[in-house]
Amino acid sequence: MKLEQIYTGCLAQGAYYIESDGEAAIIDPLRETQPYMEKAADRGAQIKYIFETHFHADFVSGHVDLAQKTGAKIVYGPNATTEYDKHEATDGEEFELGKLTIKVLHTPGHTMESSCYLLLDENKEPHALFSGDTLFIGDVGRPDLAQGATGMTTEDLAGTLFDSLRNKIMPLPDNVLVYPAHGAGSACGKNMSSQTWDTLGNQKATNYALRADMTRDEFIAEVTDGILPPPGYFAANVKMNKAGYQSIDKVLERGKVALDADTFEAIANHEGALVLDTRSEHEFVEAHVPNSVFIGIDGNFAPWVGAMIPDLSQPIVFLAEEGREEEVVTRLSRVGYDNTLGYLKGGVQAWKDAGKDTEVIPTVSAQDLADKINAGETHVLDVRKKSEFEAEHIDGARNLPLDYINDNFKEVDPEQELYVHCAGGYRSVIYASILKARGYHKLINVAGGFKAIAETDISTSEFVCPNSGK
Repeated sequence: MKLEQIYTGCLAQGAYYIESDGEAAIIDPLRETQPYMEKAADRGAQIKYIFETHFHADFVSGHVDLAQKTGAKIVYGPNATTEYDKHEATDGEEFELGKLTIKVLHTPGHTMESSCYLLLDENKEPHALFSGDTLFIGDVGRPDLAQGATGMTTEDLAGTLFDSLRNKIMPLPDNVLVYPAHGAGSACGKNMSSQTWDTLGNQKATNYALRADMTRDEFIAEVTDGILPPPGYFAANVKMNKAGYQSIDKVLERGKVALDADTFEAIANHEGALVLDTRSEHEFVEAHVPNSVFIGIDGNFAPWVGAMIPDLSQPIVFLAEEGREEEVVTRLSRVGYDNTLGYLKGGVQAWKDAGKDTEVIPTVSAQDLADKINAGETHVLDVRKKSEFEAEHIDGARNLPLDYINDNFKEVDPEQELYVHCAGGYRSVIYASILKARGYHKLINVAGGFKAIAETDISTSEFVCPNSGK
């Protein structure tokens, strides 16, 4: 038996490769298919099944492409309606994979089709549970995402999740390994551990949602407390996962086109394309194409793209570090942004060489900000999450989280000079770039964010240990 977790930090997502006697199964694959196909080919295995734990909201799965390329069967649990061929399994149905068996456990609650897959070894003994978004390490799946599709309330779904956990998962042996679909950083839960797997026994002992003495009402109250609104792109990703999508090969072919400066500019203007700059924040603030938006590839790129760009069909042209162009197109496609139309060959230098103007984001150090504050009135905008702000912040600062910029940017006075910071400098540049593209020209970025601010004499609120679930 070979079992491998393929973890992608940007999405905090775990896909899985299972193999026995030349037969392989993939669980919850990402959009790009080649890595799975190469892994199977290298081992002389044939991909037989693609198991989906549910209709994912935070990424577009690679199941449709992978099935078309390999002939593998797509498997969902009960209640999964799709516009492509798949096998809708029944609760308890078993699938043979070489000497192994994969058993379907229907575990509704996160969504109504949510299912876990129990891996039985060659002696039919439980070995591992692929728990999807039903059970995380340290948490359980949020029960609010399926309200529109089911007509159920968040509380109804939470109650259903309680029953699934108690009736299907908690009775399993303590030595069963738990492999979830996500870890810390995902918006699919609120209190996930940075661990990416654990034993079920340890989760029973440490996961608040699996307390043996927990009542159904207590579970509902705790699981629904502090749930933040889901990112705007979630519903669109669910739709793509249900209906299917354009081949990743076509998306990559179109998106990897190298454009000279004039063509780049012409496409941006003619197609109404967003100019997305994926370099580092340090490079962006020093010089960027006018009206471009920064979301750096080395941060939580895909989730921030999903949160910042409301329309998945938005045409996009982009700038990237040389050699990372395909990576950018791939990572955009993971969250459903398939309309990439090419990149600026030679980057900002090519833009300058073509005689075109660049712009900057005014930036100061944390010590410069301290000097400004000490010298008189200064307006500070903190774009971290509410929980981060409540834990500790600059006295007198205002909090408008980047997560909700499309709703809160109108609260910013375009005529007021604002010093903008986040935790480390990444999110503040995203915020400043978006507002600058919308005509706000008085935002000044604070390099290093609150981490650097904390090392100065700037007066801050008393630290309060944050509730990680809110």
